[in-house]
Amino acid sequence: MKLTTSSHIKKEKRQSSSRFLISKNRELQKLPALKESSPNEREALFIQKIRQCCVLFDFVSDPLSDLKWKEVKRAALHEMVEYVTSQDNVITDAIYPEAVNMFAVNLFRTLPPSSNPNGAEFDPEEDEPTLEAAWPHLQLVYEFFLR
Repeated sequence: MKLTTSSHIKKEKRQSSSRFLISKNRELQKLPALKESSPNEREALFIQKIRQCCVLFDFVSDPLSDLKWKEVKRAALHEMVEYVTSQDNVITDAIYPEAVNMFAVNLFRTLPPSSNPNGAEFDPEEDEPTLEAAWPHLQLVYEFFLR
């Protein structure tokens, strides 16, 4: 009797995270909503929210840590995306460098080593994509810059 094995093995979705320094002070304060602040306070509040979004969290070794603060950052990113989408002339000369810094801090990182030790190329028909563990925040940072 001859046993045959399937050449197609279902692989689990893998999560990976690039290498970056996790911020030491990760306790974030929920700031007032931009739409509820007075017009002369909005620019300063927007900059405060951008600076909060420069805090980096560990999504890999301890994904359940800092959940409250991760949610504060996610909510601030979401609010800024919505605000930039619905308002005109939001990005002022003072906000622009802060926004570029937030983009750099969140997105420029060293890639993890290849998960395939044999060095074979990624095959989209056979291999599951590697998911970035910090994607809940990274997606919103990308959306902010696409607006």
